[in-house]
Amino acid sequence: MMEETSRRGLRWLVRTALLLALTIAIQMLGLPQFLTGPLVNAFLLLAALFNGMWSGVIIGLFTPGIAFARGILAPPLGPMIPFIMAGNAILVIVFSLVGKRGHLGREIGGVVLGSFLKYLLLSQAVTWVVEVPPPVAKAMQTPQLFTALAGGAIALIVYQVIPKREIQRIEQ
Repeated sequence: MMEETSRRGLRWLVRTALLLALTIAIQMLGLPQFLTGPLVNAFLLLAALFNGMWSGVIIGLFTPGIAFARGILAPPLGPMIPFIMAGNAILVIVFSLVGKRGHLGREIGGVVLGSFLKYLLLSQAVTWVVEVPPPVAKAMQTPQLFTALAGGAIALIVYQVIPKREIQRIEQ
């Protein structure tokens, strides 16, 4: 029994690490924000779908700091890193709690609600808490809603396209 638990934990860790590596690779491509944002959000939600909520949360906590350290996230966004981390966590947690896997309507509801709450956190942070230049503030508002929604759509499409037997194999 203990050996099976260890194996499951190791599989979870390896899948989380692989999904984090793929997410970082997307960030390193240097694509414009309107492409990178949805893809990163898609990987956060795919991690939750394939590996559980905490996998997506962990990846969402690492990506802003890594992006900042590598120069992908502009220096004026530095004060926003804790809020971006929290926004990513909110997106994944709300999606995981509202969206029931295999029930597309609830999954869509989880994407919409999680995206809206992420947007709300980030937009309120630049309005009331963190002082950043106006273009940075603007980037942390409505575009965040659209990138989260687009990422959710990508994740749900990918999840629907993958044959169910492959999903079951991945989850084992």
